[in-house]
Amino acid sequence: MESIVFWGFNLYAWITIATVLTMFTVLLFTKIRADVAFLGAIGVLFVTGVLDAKEAFSGFSSTSVVVIGVLFVVVAGLTYTGVLQWMVKHLLGQPNSYSKAVVRLMLPVAGLSSFLSNTTVVALFVGIVKMWSKKLNISPSKLLIPLSYASGLGGICTLIGTPPNLIISGLYVDLTGEAMNVLATTLPGLFCLSVGVLSIIAMRRLLPDRKAPEAAFESTSDYTVELLIPSENDHVGETVAESGLHQVRGGSLIELVHFDQEVISPVADDEVLMGGDRLVYAGQIDEILDLKKSHGLVNADHHVFSMSEVDNNRQLRTAYVAFGSSLINTCIGGSSFEKDNNMTLVAVARRGKRIAQSPREVMLQAGDTLLFECPPKLKVNTDKLSSALQFFDSSELPNIGRKTLVSTFIMLAMVVLSALNIIPLLQCAFLAAFAMVLTRCCSVEQAMKSINWEILMVFAGSVVLGLAIQKTGIAERLAYGILDVCGTNPIVVMTAVCLVGTFITEFISNTAAGAMFFPIMYQAAEKLGYEPYTFLIALMISVSSSFATPIGSPTHMLVYGPGGYRFSDFIRIGFWMNLIILAANIFITNIVYPLTPLQ
Repeated sequence: MESIVFWGFNLYAWITIATVLTMFTVLLFTKIRADVAFLGAIGVLFVTGVLDAKEAFSGFSSTSVVVIGVLFVVVAGLTYTGVLQWMVKHLLGQPNSYSKAVVRLMLPVAGLSSFLSNTTVVALFVGIVKMWSKKLNISPSKLLIPLSYASGLGGICTLIGTPPNLIISGLYVDLTGEAMNVLATTLPGLFCLSVGVLSIIAMRRLLPDRKAPEAAFESTSDYTVELLIPSENDHVGETVAESGLHQVRGGSLIELVHFDQEVISPVADDEVLMGGDRLVYAGQIDEILDLKKSHGLVNADHHVFSMSEVDNNRQLRTAYVAFGSSLINTCIGGSSFEKDNNMTLVAVARRGKRIAQSPREVMLQAGDTLLFECPPKLKVNTDKLSSALQFFDSSELPNIGRKTLVSTFIMLAMVVLSALNIIPLLQCAFLAAFAMVLTRCCSVEQAMKSINWEILMVFAGSVVLGLAIQKTGIAERLAYGILDVCGTNPIVVMTAVCLVGTFITEFISNTAAGAMFFPIMYQAAEKLGYEPYTFLIALMISVSSSFATPIGSPTHMLVYGPGGYRFSDFIRIGFWMNLIILAANIFITNIVYPLTPLQ
Protein backbone atom coordinates (compact mmCIF):
# COMPACT_ATOMS: atom_id res chain seq x y z
CA MET A 1 0.00 0.00 0.00
CA GLU A 2 2.90 2.33 0.72
CA SER A 3 4.07 1.97 -2.89
CA ILE A 4 0.85 3.48 -4.23
CA VAL A 5 1.55 7.20 -4.57
CA PHE A 6 -0.86 9.87 -5.75
CA TRP A 7 -0.05 13.62 -5.71
CA GLY A 8 2.96 12.90 -3.55
CA PHE A 9 1.04 10.99 -0.83
CA ASN A 10 0.89 7.23 -0.38
CA LEU A 11 -2.35 5.38 0.37
CA TYR A 12 -1.79 5.50 4.15
CA ALA A 13 -1.40 9.27 3.93
CA TRP A 14 -4.66 9.64 1.99
CA ILE A 15 -6.46 7.46 4.55
CA THR A 16 -5.15 9.75 7.28
CA ILE A 17 -6.19 12.90 5.41
CA ALA A 18 -9.67 11.50 4.75
CA THR A 19 -10.01 10.44 8.39
CA VAL A 20 -8.98 13.82 9.75
CA LEU A 21 -11.25 15.76 7.37
CA THR A 22 -14.20 13.46 8.08
CA MET A 23 -13.70 13.77 11.82
CA PHE A 24 -13.62 17.57 11.72
CA THR A 25 -16.70 17.63 9.46
CA VAL A 26 -18.53 15.44 11.97
CA LEU A 27 -17.51 17.72 14.84
CA LEU A 28 -18.64 20.86 13.00
CA PHE A 29 -21.96 19.71 11.60
CA THR A 30 -23.29 16.99 13.92
CA LYS A 31 -24.02 16.57 17.63
CA ILE A 32 -21.75 13.55 17.98
CA ARG A 33 -19.58 13.90 21.08
CA ALA A 34 -15.99 14.96 20.46
CA ASP A 35 -14.51 11.97 22.33
CA VAL A 36 -16.58 9.55 20.22
CA ALA A 37 -15.39 11.25 17.01
CA PHE A 38 -11.73 11.07 18.06
CA LEU A 39 -12.06 7.44 19.19
CA GLY A 40 -13.65 6.62 15.84
CA ALA A 41 -10.74 8.27 14.01
CA ILE A 42 -8.23 6.27 16.06
CA GLY A 43 -10.15 3.09 15.24
CA VAL A 44 -10.06 3.82 11.50
CA LEU A 45 -6.30 4.48 11.55
CA PHE A 46 -5.70 1.28 13.49
CA VAL A 47 -7.99 -1.00 11.44
CA THR A 48 -6.61 0.27 8.11
CA GLY A 49 -3.03 -0.36 9.24
CA VAL A 50 -1.92 3.28 9.24
CA LEU A 51 -0.91 2.81 12.89
CA ASP A 52 -0.05 -0.33 14.80
CA ALA A 53 -1.60 -1.13 18.18
CA LYS A 54 1.13 0.57 20.20
CA GLU A 55 0.94 3.75 18.10
CA ALA A 56 -2.87 3.84 17.98
CA PHE A 57 -3.15 3.86 21.75
CA SER A 58 0.01 5.81 22.55
CA GLY A 59 -2.05 8.90 23.31
CA PHE A 60 -3.48 7.31 26.43
CA SER A 61 0.00 6.88 27.90
CA SER A 62 1.29 10.24 26.71
CA THR A 63 2.90 12.23 29.51
CA SER A 64 1.06 15.41 28.57
CA VAL A 65 -2.33 13.67 28.62
CA VAL A 66 -1.61 12.12 32.03
CA VAL A 67 -0.54 15.53 33.39
CA ILE A 68 -3.81 17.09 32.22
CA GLY A 69 -5.81 14.33 33.94
CA VAL A 70 -3.93 14.74 37.23
CA LEU A 71 -4.28 18.53 37.13
CA PHE A 72 -8.08 18.11 37.19
CA VAL A 73 -7.67 16.78 40.73
CA VAL A 74 -5.45 19.71 41.75
CA VAL A 75 -8.05 22.18 40.45
CA ALA A 76 -10.77 20.27 42.34
CA GLY A 77 -8.86 20.84 45.59
CA LEU A 78 -8.64 24.57 44.87
CA THR A 79 -12.33 24.75 43.97
CA TYR A 80 -13.74 22.84 46.94
CA THR A 81 -11.66 24.84 49.43
CA GLY A 82 -12.85 28.15 47.97
CA VAL A 83 -9.51 29.46 46.68
CA LEU A 84 -10.82 30.44 43.27
CA GLN A 85 -14.03 31.96 44.62
CA TRP A 86 -12.13 33.99 47.22
CA MET A 87 -9.83 35.39 44.54
CA VAL A 88 -12.76 36.33 42.32
CA LYS A 89 -14.51 38.12 45.17
CA HIS A 90 -11.50 40.21 46.22
CA LEU A 91 -9.74 41.04 42.95
CA LEU A 92 -12.21 43.15 40.94
CA GLY A 93 -12.76 46.25 43.11
CA GLN A 94 -14.64 49.37 41.98
CA PRO A 95 -12.81 51.00 39.02
CA ASN A 96 -14.10 54.39 37.82
CA SER A 97 -13.58 53.92 34.06
CA TYR A 98 -13.98 51.25 31.40
CA SER A 99 -10.23 51.07 30.75
CA LYS A 100 -9.51 50.43 34.43
CA ALA A 101 -12.32 47.88 34.59
CA VAL A 102 -10.79 45.94 31.68
CA VAL A 103 -7.37 45.90 33.37
CA ARG A 104 -8.84 44.91 36.76
CA LEU A 105 -10.72 42.07 35.05
CA MET A 106 -8.26 40.71 32.49
CA LEU A 107 -5.09 40.60 34.59
CA PRO A 108 -6.46 38.47 37.48
CA VAL A 109 -8.27 36.17 35.04
CA ALA A 110 -5.06 35.73 33.00
CA GLY A 111 -3.09 35.06 36.18
CA LEU A 112 -5.47 32.33 37.31
CA SER A 113 -5.67 30.84 33.81
CA SER A 114 -1.88 30.49 33.72
CA PHE A 115 -2.13 27.63 36.20
CA LEU A 116 -5.75 26.51 36.15
CA SER A 117 -8.31 25.36 33.61
CA ASN A 118 -9.45 28.31 31.48
CA THR A 119 -12.99 26.94 31.44
CA THR A 120 -13.11 26.66 35.24
CA VAL A 121 -11.87 30.22 35.71
CA VAL A 122 -14.34 31.75 33.23
CA ALA A 123 -17.25 29.74 34.64
CA LEU A 124 -16.49 31.19 38.09
CA PHE A 125 -16.20 34.75 36.80
CA VAL A 126 -19.28 34.91 34.53
CA GLY A 127 -21.87 35.44 37.26
CA ILE A 128 -19.62 37.80 39.22
CA VAL A 129 -18.85 39.91 36.13
CA LYS A 130 -22.55 40.25 35.30
CA MET A 131 -23.27 41.60 38.80
CA TRP A 132 -20.11 43.72 38.70
CA SER A 133 -21.11 45.27 35.37
CA LYS A 134 -24.41 46.42 36.88
CA LYS A 135 -22.55 48.22 39.68
CA LEU A 136 -20.26 49.89 37.13
CA ASN A 137 -23.19 50.71 34.82
CA ILE A 138 -21.43 48.93 31.95
CA SER A 139 -23.15 46.47 29.62
CA PRO A 140 -22.04 42.88 30.40
CA SER A 141 -21.32 42.41 26.68
CA LYS A 142 -18.51 44.97 27.02
CA LEU A 143 -16.77 42.84 29.65
CA LEU A 144 -17.56 39.19 28.93
CA ILE A 145 -15.60 38.96 25.65
CA PRO A 146 -12.54 40.51 27.38
CA LEU A 147 -13.07 37.94 30.16
CA SER A 148 -12.89 35.05 27.69
CA TYR A 149 -9.95 36.57 25.79
CA ALA A 150 -8.03 37.06 29.05
CA SER A 151 -8.37 33.38 29.97
CA GLY A 152 -6.87 32.37 26.61
CA LEU A 153 -4.03 34.90 26.79
CA GLY A 154 -3.27 33.85 30.36
CA GLY A 155 -3.26 30.18 29.45
CA ILE A 156 -0.35 30.62 27.03
CA CYS A 157 1.88 32.03 29.80
CA THR A 158 2.80 28.58 31.21
CA LEU A 159 3.00 25.04 29.88
CA ILE A 160 0.22 23.92 32.24
CA GLY A 161 -2.06 26.87 31.43
CA THR A 162 -3.55 25.42 28.27
CA PRO A 163 -3.66 21.87 26.83
CA PRO A 164 -1.90 22.64 23.50
CA ASN A 165 1.20 23.77 25.43
CA LEU A 166 1.32 20.44 27.25
CA ILE A 167 0.66 18.45 24.08
CA ILE A 168 3.32 20.28 22.03
CA SER A 169 5.91 20.20 24.83
CA GLY A 170 5.20 16.50 25.36
CA LEU A 171 5.70 15.71 21.68
CA TYR A 172 8.93 17.76 21.76
CA VAL A 173 10.22 15.66 24.65
CA ASP A 174 9.34 12.44 22.79
CA LEU A 175 11.40 13.51 19.75
CA THR A 176 14.36 15.22 21.42
CA GLY A 177 14.52 13.84 24.95
CA GLU A 178 14.75 17.43 26.25
CA ALA A 179 12.02 18.76 28.57
CA MET A 180 10.68 22.30 28.28
CA ASN A 181 10.56 24.41 31.43
CA VAL A 182 7.04 25.00 32.76
CA LEU A 183 7.67 28.76 32.37
CA ALA A 184 9.07 28.50 28.82
CA THR A 185 6.22 30.56 27.35
CA THR A 186 5.95 33.06 30.24
CA LEU A 187 7.82 36.04 28.76
CA PRO A 188 6.26 35.79 25.26
CA GLY A 189 2.87 35.11 26.88
CA LEU A 190 3.06 38.15 29.17
CA PHE A 191 3.97 40.38 26.23
CA CYS A 192 1.03 39.07 24.18
CA LEU A 193 -1.25 39.49 27.21
CA SER A 194 -0.18 43.14 27.58
CA VAL A 195 -0.74 43.77 23.88
CA GLY A 196 -4.13 42.06 24.15
CA VAL A 197 -5.29 44.19 27.08
CA LEU A 198 -4.23 47.40 25.32
CA SER A 199 -5.90 46.25 22.10
CA ILE A 200 -9.21 45.61 23.88
CA ILE A 201 -9.12 49.11 25.37
CA ALA A 202 -8.21 50.66 22.00
CA MET A 203 -10.88 48.70 20.11
CA ARG A 204 -13.63 49.02 22.72
CA ARG A 205 -16.01 50.44 20.10
CA LEU A 206 -15.90 47.12 18.26
CA LEU A 207 -17.30 45.38 21.33
CA PRO A 208 -21.10 45.14 21.10
CA ASP A 209 -23.33 46.99 23.54
CA ARG A 210 -25.90 44.26 23.98
CA LYS A 211 -28.74 44.18 26.44
CA ALA A 212 -28.19 41.47 29.05
CA PRO A 213 -30.35 38.42 28.18
CA GLU A 214 -32.02 38.31 31.59
CA ALA A 215 -33.02 41.96 31.13
CA ALA A 216 -35.76 40.60 28.88
CA PHE A 217 -37.35 39.30 32.07
CA GLU A 218 -37.26 42.66 33.89
CA SER A 219 -40.29 44.11 32.11
CA THR A 220 -43.37 43.17 34.12
CA SER A 221 -45.60 43.23 31.04
CA ASP A 222 -43.64 40.81 28.88
CA TYR A 223 -43.81 37.45 30.66
CA THR A 224 -45.75 34.46 29.48
CA VAL A 225 -46.70 31.83 32.05
CA GLU A 226 -48.44 28.56 31.25
CA LEU A 227 -50.64 26.91 33.91
CA LEU A 228 -52.99 23.93 33.80
CA ILE A 229 -56.45 23.24 35.27
CA PRO A 230 -56.59 19.79 36.95
CA SER A 231 -59.70 17.72 36.17
CA GLU A 232 -60.80 17.84 39.81
CA ASN A 233 -60.50 21.63 40.04
CA ASP A 234 -63.53 23.48 41.48
CA HIS A 235 -63.58 25.90 38.53
CA VAL A 236 -64.13 23.20 35.88
CA GLY A 237 -67.43 23.97 34.11
CA GLU A 238 -67.36 27.67 34.96
CA THR A 239 -66.74 30.41 32.42
CA VAL A 240 -63.44 32.28 32.43
CA ALA A 241 -65.19 35.34 33.91
CA GLU A 242 -67.00 33.35 36.64
CA SER A 243 -63.78 31.68 37.77
CA GLY A 244 -61.90 34.97 37.98
CA LEU A 245 -59.15 33.63 35.70
CA HIS A 246 -59.33 36.21 32.90
CA GLN A 247 -58.04 39.49 34.27
CA VAL A 248 -55.92 38.48 37.25
CA ARG A 249 -53.63 40.34 39.59
CA GLY A 250 -50.39 41.00 37.71
CA GLY A 251 -51.55 40.04 34.23
CA SER A 252 -54.20 38.74 31.85
CA LEU A 253 -55.17 35.56 30.02
CA ILE A 254 -53.92 35.75 26.41
CA GLU A 255 -54.49 32.17 25.23
CA LEU A 256 -56.45 29.08 26.25
CA VAL A 257 -55.60 25.61 24.92
CA HIS A 258 -58.33 23.03 25.52
CA PHE A 259 -57.42 19.45 26.35
CA ASP A 260 -58.29 18.50 22.74
CA GLN A 261 -55.60 20.99 21.51
CA GLU A 262 -58.15 23.61 20.33
CA VAL A 263 -56.48 27.00 20.74
CA ILE A 264 -58.65 29.97 21.83
CA SER A 265 -57.12 33.43 21.37
CA PRO A 266 -58.29 36.00 22.24
CA VAL A 267 -60.21 34.42 25.10
CA ALA A 268 -63.83 35.52 25.56
CA ASP A 269 -65.33 35.98 29.04
CA ASP A 270 -67.93 33.25 28.40
CA GLU A 271 -65.40 30.59 27.38
CA VAL A 272 -66.07 27.48 29.49
CA LEU A 273 -63.15 25.90 31.36
CA MET A 274 -62.52 22.14 31.20
CA GLY A 275 -60.17 19.81 33.03
CA GLY A 276 -56.80 19.63 31.29
CA ASP A 277 -57.10 23.12 29.78
CA ARG A 278 -53.84 25.09 29.60
CA LEU A 279 -53.96 28.81 30.40
CA VAL A 280 -51.29 31.12 28.98
CA TYR A 281 -50.90 34.42 30.86
CA ALA A 282 -48.85 37.54 30.17
CA GLY A 283 -47.79 39.78 33.02
CA GLN A 284 -45.77 39.82 36.23
CA ILE A 285 -44.53 36.34 36.87
CA ASP A 286 -44.54 36.26 40.68
CA GLU A 287 -48.11 37.49 40.99
CA ILE A 288 -49.47 35.24 38.25
CA LEU A 289 -47.94 32.18 39.88
CA ASP A 290 -50.05 32.93 42.96
CA LEU A 291 -52.94 31.42 40.94
CA LYS A 292 -51.49 28.02 41.80
CA LYS A 293 -52.44 28.64 45.42
CA SER A 294 -55.57 30.76 45.04
CA HIS A 295 -57.24 28.81 42.20
CA GLY A 296 -55.66 25.36 42.52
CA LEU A 297 -53.78 25.50 39.20
CA VAL A 298 -50.61 23.50 38.54
CA ASN A 299 -47.58 23.77 36.30
CA ALA A 300 -48.41 22.94 32.70
CA ASP A 301 -46.07 19.95 32.61
CA HIS A 302 -47.89 18.07 35.41
CA HIS A 303 -50.51 15.34 35.09
CA VAL A 304 -54.02 16.74 34.70
CA PHE A 305 -55.28 15.08 37.90
CA SER A 306 -52.36 16.24 40.08
CA MET A 307 -53.10 18.65 42.94
CA SER A 308 -50.14 17.75 45.14
CA GLU A 309 -47.59 19.72 43.16
CA VAL A 310 -48.73 23.17 44.30
CA ASP A 311 -45.64 24.43 46.12
CA ASN A 312 -45.16 27.91 47.57
CA ASN A 313 -41.45 27.45 48.26
CA ARG A 314 -40.25 27.58 44.67
CA GLN A 315 -38.22 30.43 43.15
CA LEU A 316 -37.24 31.87 39.78
CA ARG A 317 -33.80 31.21 38.31
CA THR A 318 -32.25 32.21 34.99
CA ALA A 319 -30.14 29.96 32.76
CA TYR A 320 -29.01 29.87 29.15
CA VAL A 321 -28.75 27.06 26.63
CA ALA A 322 -25.09 26.07 26.29
CA PHE A 323 -23.42 25.20 22.96
CA GLY A 324 -23.64 21.47 22.41
CA SER A 325 -26.64 21.26 24.76
CA SER A 326 -29.06 18.38 24.27
CA LEU A 327 -31.88 20.97 24.39
CA ILE A 328 -30.89 22.63 21.10
CA ASN A 329 -33.57 22.19 18.40
CA THR A 330 -36.02 20.74 20.92
CA CYS A 331 -39.11 22.02 22.73
CA ILE A 332 -39.28 21.71 26.50
CA GLY A 333 -42.91 20.71 26.18
CA GLY A 334 -42.01 17.74 24.01
CA SER A 335 -39.69 16.13 26.56
CA SER A 336 -39.59 15.03 30.20
CA PHE A 337 -36.88 17.59 31.02
CA GLU A 338 -39.02 19.58 33.48
CA LYS A 339 -40.28 16.50 35.27
CA ASP A 340 -36.83 14.91 35.46
CA ASN A 341 -35.27 18.04 37.01
CA ASN A 342 -38.24 19.25 39.10
CA MET A 343 -38.38 22.62 37.35
CA THR A 344 -40.82 24.49 35.11
CA LEU A 345 -40.03 26.73 32.16
CA VAL A 346 -42.00 30.00 32.40
CA ALA A 347 -40.33 32.28 29.81
CA VAL A 348 -37.79 32.27 26.96
CA ALA A 349 -35.72 35.17 25.60
CA ARG A 350 -33.48 35.32 22.54
CA ARG A 351 -30.88 38.07 22.02
CA GLY A 352 -32.34 40.09 24.87
CA LYS A 353 -35.99 39.93 23.72
CA ARG A 354 -38.71 37.69 25.08
CA ILE A 355 -40.16 35.29 22.52
CA ALA A 356 -43.88 35.99 22.20
CA GLN A 357 -45.25 32.45 22.20
CA SER A 358 -45.92 29.71 24.68
CA PRO A 359 -42.47 29.07 26.23
CA ARG A 360 -42.81 25.30 26.30
CA GLU A 361 -43.40 25.28 22.53
CA VAL A 362 -40.35 27.39 21.60
CA MET A 363 -37.74 25.55 19.53
CA LEU A 364 -34.61 26.29 21.58
CA GLN A 365 -31.33 27.54 20.16
CA ALA A 366 -27.85 27.89 21.60
CA GLY A 367 -27.62 31.07 23.67
CA ASP A 368 -31.35 31.28 24.49
CA THR A 369 -32.06 32.60 27.98
CA LEU A 370 -34.60 30.62 30.00
CA LEU A 371 -36.53 31.57 33.14
CA PHE A 372 -37.38 28.60 35.36
CA GLU A 373 -39.51 28.11 38.43
CA CYS A 374 -37.64 25.60 40.57
CA PRO A 375 -36.80 24.56 44.15
CA PRO A 376 -34.62 26.96 46.19
CA LYS A 377 -31.86 24.35 46.38
CA LEU A 378 -31.87 23.11 42.81
CA LYS A 379 -28.89 20.84 42.19
CA VAL A 380 -27.46 22.42 39.04
CA ASN A 381 -24.15 20.59 39.21
CA THR A 382 -25.45 17.22 38.06
CA ASP A 383 -23.74 16.10 34.84
CA LYS A 384 -26.95 15.97 32.80
CA LEU A 385 -28.29 19.37 33.88
CA SER A 386 -24.98 21.26 33.81
CA SER A 387 -24.22 20.03 30.29
CA ALA A 388 -27.60 21.29 29.04
CA LEU A 389 -27.87 24.62 30.85
CA GLN A 390 -25.57 27.22 32.36
CA PHE A 391 -27.19 28.93 35.36
CA PHE A 392 -26.26 32.57 35.95
CA ASP A 393 -26.31 32.20 39.73
CA SER A 394 -25.03 28.66 40.15
CA SER A 395 -21.70 29.40 41.82
CA GLU A 396 -21.68 28.42 45.47
CA LEU A 397 -19.12 29.86 47.89
CA PRO A 398 -17.45 27.21 50.05
CA ASN A 399 -16.34 28.12 53.56
CA ILE A 400 -12.97 29.87 53.62
CA GLY A 401 -10.65 28.37 56.24
CA ARG A 402 -7.43 26.45 56.94
CA LYS A 403 -7.85 24.18 53.92
CA THR A 404 -7.97 27.24 51.68
CA LEU A 405 -4.40 28.07 52.70
CA VAL A 406 -3.32 24.43 52.44
CA SER A 407 -4.58 23.99 48.87
CA THR A 408 -2.99 27.31 47.86
CA PHE A 409 0.36 26.19 49.27
CA ILE A 410 0.12 22.85 47.44
CA MET A 411 -0.50 24.57 44.09
CA LEU A 412 2.33 27.06 44.57
CA ALA A 413 4.73 24.29 45.62
CA MET A 414 3.84 22.32 42.48
CA VAL A 415 4.55 25.29 40.22
CA VAL A 416 7.81 26.31 41.95
CA LEU A 417 9.30 22.80 42.11
CA SER A 418 8.50 22.24 38.45
CA ALA A 419 9.69 25.67 37.30
CA LEU A 420 13.05 25.23 39.04
CA ASN A 421 13.43 21.76 37.50
CA ILE A 422 13.73 20.21 40.98
CA ILE A 423 11.02 17.67 40.17
CA PRO A 424 9.57 16.95 36.69
CA LEU A 425 6.11 18.33 36.00
CA LEU A 426 4.40 14.93 35.88
CA GLN A 427 5.73 13.92 39.29
CA CYS A 428 4.88 17.38 40.68
CA ALA A 429 1.32 17.07 39.47
CA PHE A 430 0.93 13.61 41.02
CA LEU A 431 2.36 14.78 44.34
CA ALA A 432 0.05 17.81 44.36
CA ALA A 433 -3.00 15.65 43.56
CA PHE A 434 -2.13 13.17 46.35
CA ALA A 435 -1.59 16.09 48.75
CA MET A 436 -5.01 17.55 47.91
CA VAL A 437 -6.67 14.23 48.80
CA LEU A 438 -4.52 13.47 51.87
CA THR A 439 -5.15 16.92 53.38
CA ARG A 440 -8.86 16.53 52.59
CA CYS A 441 -8.96 19.59 50.36
CA CYS A 442 -11.13 17.33 48.22
CA SER A 443 -12.44 13.83 48.80
CA VAL A 444 -11.52 10.81 46.69
CA GLU A 445 -15.02 10.89 45.21
CA GLN A 446 -14.74 14.61 44.36
CA ALA A 447 -11.30 14.02 42.85
CA MET A 448 -12.57 11.24 40.59
CA LYS A 449 -15.64 13.22 39.54
CA SER A 450 -13.45 16.20 38.66
CA ILE A 451 -11.60 14.27 35.96
CA ASN A 452 -13.21 15.04 32.61
CA TRP A 453 -12.73 11.78 30.72
CA GLU A 454 -14.29 13.17 27.54
CA ILE A 455 -11.65 15.91 27.40
CA LEU A 456 -8.87 13.42 28.10
CA MET A 457 -10.11 11.24 25.24
CA VAL A 458 -9.93 14.25 22.92
CA PHE A 459 -6.39 15.04 24.07
CA ALA A 460 -5.28 11.42 23.61
CA GLY A 461 -6.88 11.32 20.17
CA SER A 462 -5.15 14.55 19.21
CA VAL A 463 -1.75 13.05 20.05
CA VAL A 464 -2.49 9.99 17.91
CA LEU A 465 -3.63 12.13 14.95
CA GLY A 466 -0.41 14.13 15.18
CA LEU A 467 1.58 10.89 15.16
CA ALA A 468 -0.29 9.64 12.07
CA ILE A 469 0.32 12.93 10.24
CA GLN A 470 4.02 12.64 10.98
CA LYS A 471 4.39 8.90 10.28
CA THR A 472 2.64 8.98 6.89
CA GLY A 473 4.83 11.82 5.61
CA ILE A 474 2.01 14.36 5.48
CA ALA A 475 3.88 16.73 7.78
CA GLU A 476 7.07 16.56 5.74
CA ARG A 477 5.19 17.04 2.48
CA LEU A 478 3.27 20.03 3.84
CA ALA A 479 6.47 21.48 5.28
CA TYR A 480 8.08 21.33 1.84
CA GLY A 481 4.94 22.88 0.35
CA ILE A 482 5.14 25.78 2.79
CA LEU A 483 8.82 26.26 1.98
CA ASP A 484 8.02 26.28 -1.74
CA VAL A 485 5.46 29.05 -1.21
CA CYS A 486 7.20 31.08 1.49
CA GLY A 487 10.82 30.60 0.51
CA THR A 488 13.61 30.01 3.00
CA ASN A 489 13.11 32.99 5.30
CA PRO A 490 12.48 31.40 8.74
CA ILE A 491 10.38 34.31 10.02
CA VAL A 492 8.09 34.15 6.98
CA VAL A 493 7.70 30.38 7.30
CA MET A 494 7.04 30.64 11.04
CA THR A 495 4.42 33.34 10.43
CA ALA A 496 2.73 31.35 7.67
CA VAL A 497 2.33 28.19 9.79
CA CYS A 498 1.16 30.19 12.81
CA LEU A 499 -1.36 32.10 10.68
CA VAL A 500 -2.88 28.88 9.34
CA GLY A 501 -2.82 27.40 12.86
CA THR A 502 -4.67 30.43 14.26
CA PHE A 503 -7.31 30.17 11.52
CA ILE A 504 -7.80 26.41 11.94
CA THR A 505 -8.18 26.79 15.71
CA GLU A 506 -11.31 28.88 15.14
CA PHE A 507 -13.10 25.75 13.98
CA ILE A 508 -11.47 22.82 15.76
CA SER A 509 -10.09 22.07 19.20
CA ASN A 510 -6.88 24.00 19.94
CA THR A 511 -5.47 20.74 21.29
CA ALA A 512 -6.12 19.00 17.98
CA ALA A 513 -4.64 21.96 16.10
CA GLY A 514 -1.51 21.83 18.25
CA ALA A 515 -1.05 18.11 17.65
CA MET A 516 -1.67 18.50 13.90
CA PHE A 517 0.69 21.43 13.36
CA PHE A 518 3.50 20.22 15.64
CA PRO A 519 5.01 17.82 13.08
CA ILE A 520 4.51 20.35 10.28
CA MET A 521 6.28 23.15 12.19
CA TYR A 522 8.99 20.78 13.43
CA GLN A 523 9.73 19.51 9.93
CA ALA A 524 9.70 23.02 8.45
CA ALA A 525 12.23 24.23 11.03
CA GLU A 526 14.58 21.30 10.37
CA LYS A 527 14.32 21.72 6.60
CA LEU A 528 15.38 25.34 7.05
CA GLY A 529 18.31 24.22 9.20
CA TYR A 530 17.16 25.71 12.52
CA GLU A 531 16.46 24.31 15.97
CA PRO A 532 12.64 23.84 16.19
CA TYR A 533 12.38 25.26 19.75
CA THR A 534 11.62 28.87 18.75
CA PHE A 535 9.17 27.73 16.08
CA LEU A 536 7.29 25.56 18.60
CA ILE A 537 6.99 28.32 21.20
CA ALA A 538 5.39 30.50 18.52
CA LEU A 539 3.10 27.61 17.56
CA MET A 540 1.96 27.14 21.18
CA ILE A 541 0.81 30.74 21.34
CA SER A 542 -0.80 30.79 17.90
CA VAL A 543 -3.00 27.68 18.33
CA SER A 544 -4.37 29.13 21.58
CA SER A 545 -5.11 32.50 19.96
CA SER A 546 -8.63 31.90 18.67
CA PHE A 547 -10.68 35.06 19.10
CA ALA A 548 -12.84 35.38 15.99
CA THR A 549 -15.65 32.83 16.50
CA PRO A 550 -17.64 31.71 19.57
CA ILE A 551 -16.89 28.08 18.72
CA GLY A 552 -13.14 28.74 18.74
CA SER A 553 -12.87 28.14 22.49
CA PRO A 554 -15.03 26.60 25.24
CA THR A 555 -14.66 29.86 27.18
CA HIS A 556 -16.25 31.79 24.30
CA MET A 557 -19.20 29.44 24.50
CA LEU A 558 -19.50 30.11 28.24
CA VAL A 559 -19.90 33.88 27.74
CA TYR A 560 -21.91 33.74 24.50
CA GLY A 561 -25.31 33.29 26.16
CA PRO A 562 -24.82 35.53 29.24
CA GLY A 563 -23.49 38.34 27.02
CA GLY A 564 -26.42 38.21 24.61
CA TYR A 565 -23.92 38.00 21.75
CA ARG A 566 -24.37 37.24 18.08
CA PHE A 567 -21.90 35.17 16.06
CA SER A 568 -20.75 38.28 14.20
CA ASP A 569 -19.83 40.07 17.44
CA PHE A 570 -16.80 37.81 17.86
CA ILE A 571 -15.76 38.20 14.22
CA ARG A 572 -15.89 42.01 14.39
CA ILE A 573 -13.23 42.33 17.10
CA GLY A 574 -11.71 38.84 17.03
CA PHE A 575 -10.41 39.05 13.45
CA TRP A 576 -8.23 42.03 14.38
CA MET A 577 -7.22 40.44 17.68
CA ASN A 578 -6.01 37.36 15.82
CA LEU A 579 -3.77 39.46 13.58
CA ILE A 580 -2.50 41.67 16.41
CA ILE A 581 -1.61 38.75 18.70
CA LEU A 582 0.00 36.89 15.78
CA ALA A 583 2.27 39.86 15.07
CA ALA A 584 3.08 40.28 18.77
CA ASN A 585 3.77 36.55 19.05
CA ILE A 586 6.25 36.40 16.15
CA PHE A 587 7.97 39.60 17.31
CA ILE A 588 8.51 38.68 20.97
CA THR A 589 9.23 34.97 20.47
CA ASN A 590 12.15 35.71 18.17
CA ILE A 591 13.54 38.22 20.66
CA VAL A 592 13.25 35.95 23.72
CA TYR A 593 14.33 32.82 21.81
CA PRO A 594 16.60 33.86 18.90
CA LEU A 595 16.77 31.40 16.03
CA THR A 596 19.56 28.86 16.45
CA PRO A 597 21.07 26.95 13.48
CA LEU A 598 21.16 23.17 13.78
CA GLN A 599 24.49 21.78 14.90
